[in-house]
Amino acid sequence: MHRMLVIPILIFGLLLLMSCGGVKDMPDLPEITPAATDNASIPENDDIIEKLNEMTLDEKIGQLVIVGFEGETIDSNTKELIEKYHVGGVILFKKNIKSVSQTAVLINSIKEVNYVNKLPIFVSVDEEGGRVSRMPEEFKKIPSSRDIGEKDDENYSYQIGSAIGNMIGHLGFNMNFAPVLDINSNPHNKVIDDRALGSEPDIVKRLGISTMKGLQSKNIIPVIKHFPGHGDTAEDSHIGLPVINYDLDRLRNFEFIPFLEAIRHNADAVMIAHILMSKIDGDYPASMSHKVVSGILRDEMEFKGVVITDDLTMGAIEKNYDIGDAAVKSFNAGCDILLVCHGYEKELSVIRALKEAAENGEIPLERIDESVYRIIQLKNKYGLTDTKIDDVNITGINEEIDKVTYQ
Repeated sequence: MHRMLVIPILIFGLLLLMSCGGVKDMPDLPEITPAATDNASIPENDDIIEKLNEMTLDEKIGQLVIVGFEGETIDSNTKELIEKYHVGGVILFKKNIKSVSQTAVLINSIKEVNYVNKLPIFVSVDEEGGRVSRMPEEFKKIPSSRDIGEKDDENYSYQIGSAIGNMIGHLGFNMNFAPVLDINSNPHNKVIDDRALGSEPDIVKRLGISTMKGLQSKNIIPVIKHFPGHGDTAEDSHIGLPVINYDLDRLRNFEFIPFLEAIRHNADAVMIAHILMSKIDGDYPASMSHKVVSGILRDEMEFKGVVITDDLTMGAIEKNYDIGDAAVKSFNAGCDILLVCHGYEKELSVIRALKEAAENGEIPLERIDESVYRIIQLKNKYGLTDTKIDDVNITGINEEIDKVTYQ
């Protein structure tokens, strides 16, 4: 059969399977093979199918990876990752950001390098406010989620999301790994702590969704995190692998509540945490667990958007798994994008592992098409382009932040 006909038929077939059932009750969450649980999004137009048909395997695999890099300018390694390996996105940290002008130039240069690719590039950041902020010193500070939660005002949290979106959007970012929807239910949890909006599901749900919508209002892609819930962990997944010992009933009635409500309010993307949910999958952390990603998030909660892993170079993964194997396992679990924040060789290892798995049949090619379809759909929804930023109005941005934070 001609290749151009294969992808539409596969996706259409998957749609028929999906239409036969609604939300499922899954007390046992049995392991199912990846090929049997493909959840392709409904094709909205033929343009995405045409783009898929035009892409090489290397181009598709590149879209499945977001990478980080060192320094305040784009280096040869990052340039190669974009031009040769076609990575779908980059993430910037404080180490990459010195000033407003430098950041704008850096992001412009990233987008310019990406001109050779068929799709615009995700330029992402962790901008939560409070202690998790990457922004240049010229910008006013955004309050922490705890401070926002203490006000308990949905309009205020919406305006905070809008102010963050305005700030990062004017620098050229188009994706933000926020808001945090973890519930800070463990007083010994210093990983989340003031990054959470509160210690009860209702306040996290209401204010988190408002913040998400504020980001969306400025055409920034929000990535809600850290599913299935990082709020009751004592260990830092940057260092080791946290373990959660709750069963599904507890999770459904507590940790899952903000995430499920955000999905019902059109969340576009979800970040999966490196947390071992011992009573659901005792073998793999959530980010690598087919039971968690495909079984719970995709099937039970009916999430059709883009699923992104937390950073695969964190201690929870690096101390327990080979990063290439972890990448393949995460992808086959149902994740669409693998976040690899540190180390050029590690980033190459992930890309090469994905390609090898695709070539030897460990990853079905239709599974790759399914994820790339979702990624293109998301980039189209937000009208992503590689257009450069001409000027950044620091005063105007700060005035908007002041209106919110000092009201």
